[in-house]
Amino acid sequence: MTPSAPPPPPCVLVIFGAAGDLTQRLLLPALSNLKRAGLLPANFAIVGIARRAKTDDAFRKELAASLGRYGDRSGPSADVEWLARRMFYLAGDFDAPGTYQKLAGLLAKTDAVQHTGGNYLFYLATPPQAFATIPKRLAEAGLLHEQEGRWRRIIIEKPFGSDLGSARALNCALLEVLAEEQIYRIDHYLGKETVQNIMVLRFGNGLFEPLWSRHHIDHVQITVAETVGVEQRGRFYDATGALRDMVPNHLFQLLTLIAMEPPTCFGADAVRTEKGKVLEAAHIFGRADARRNVVRGQYGAGTIAGAAVAPYRGSAGVSPRSCTETYVALKIMIDNWRWAGVPFYLRTGKALAARRSEVVIQFKQAPLALFRDTPVDRLTPNDLSILIQPEEGVTLRFGAKIPGPSVRMEGVAMKFNYREHFRAAPNTGYETLIYDCMRGDATLFQRADNIEAGWRVVEPILEGWAQDGCQDLPEYPAGSTGPAEADELLARDHRHWRSIAKENDAP
Repeated sequence: MTPSAPPPPPCVLVIFGAAGDLTQRLLLPALSNLKRAGLLPANFAIVGIARRAKTDDAFRKELAASLGRYGDRSGPSADVEWLARRMFYLAGDFDAPGTYQKLAGLLAKTDAVQHTGGNYLFYLATPPQAFATIPKRLAEAGLLHEQEGRWRRIIIEKPFGSDLGSARALNCALLEVLAEEQIYRIDHYLGKETVQNIMVLRFGNGLFEPLWSRHHIDHVQITVAETVGVEQRGRFYDATGALRDMVPNHLFQLLTLIAMEPPTCFGADAVRTEKGKVLEAAHIFGRADARRNVVRGQYGAGTIAGAAVAPYRGSAGVSPRSCTETYVALKIMIDNWRWAGVPFYLRTGKALAARRSEVVIQFKQAPLALFRDTPVDRLTPNDLSILIQPEEGVTLRFGAKIPGPSVRMEGVAMKFNYREHFRAAPNTGYETLIYDCMRGDATLFQRADNIEAGWRVVEPILEGWAQDGCQDLPEYPAGSTGPAEADELLARDHRHWRSIAKENDAP
């Protein structure tokens, strides 16, 4: 976040699901970071809503507790106190009309005391079952009506639907009571600085954009690897799986940023239109294509960081006969002029050997002919690695001559670390997104057609798996790099995955 950016207009942030893990672990620390950076309006308030009964003071104490567990403890106590004075709590059922009548009264009182101007941002940090209910009840209570310059906006968390049909139904339900401009479908990956830096890297550097096509790029790898298993989320995860949980949102967001055409400007609609075109151009899987180009797996018993890990089917809330995938890898082709013939390999999984999220742009090799009379028998692959977590940065790898009388080569790397160079303050990834929503900038949020386009790509895969049951569901040991079938997916194309554990392994 840039401290010199202007603060947004006065508003009230209403958090549905204020007692949940998302609020405590990410939202409250993000608000604290925004306050420290001077990026909250002077006239600001937070209203938390959950079913559990508690007082305003108890809700305020949770701010300090969440910052102690998840936030940066070095922040000024004055900022925490400033936020705490502006925090209020309301107990209520999300489906009960009476809850919204009480909310309307509390908001009117908050407007009068904090002078928030009647601008409301509703954050749905709730289970997906409430995504359609809450906006409907808000509309019935007159809390979504915009007039006299006052705005009403809603942030909706993922998962946005569980397939194409449910995503369409949810979009329809929302658009019955809201305009598209009021809906902010969030993907916290887009709040990460390095993800946003992809557009600057591509479009702000004459070095890269001329090379960004089938003429110079051999293939692209996108990886989101996690060491954690399902932990206490077994019941949710067993009904979801790795494909639904990660691919139509996180991985496709990275895919579209890498593959999109240059937008006419950085305006929300211009950027989102170009991203949507990428998914529209993605080759739709037929049944045979899906079986050949998509791999799934489920983790078994293993060891991670020296600790024994139980198999997925032994997790609480998971069926002992579960056919839910905890790993998925797929090969996607983009059928347009820029990317014709360039494969995009995507993978994500739980209980893997290392936590690593990155995009690797593998460039085509130069001809070896010039080196035929030298000891060089192969050229160092040239690649651009965009690391998103655990660190954020960019690495460019190329070949250099080893000192000495003969021509020998070795791979070297130029590395840029975001935090080291810019002395960037820690953040949760939500700061930019909350700030942008308060300002009314939807560039980093998904539009209805983008959501449906993503589901359209994965729908045939889901349908095929539903018919196959546990067929073709290999088990991989927890603490490994995934099933061997994922390696075979690239080996057929004479390629292999970049190691998730070692940054300098050849792709």
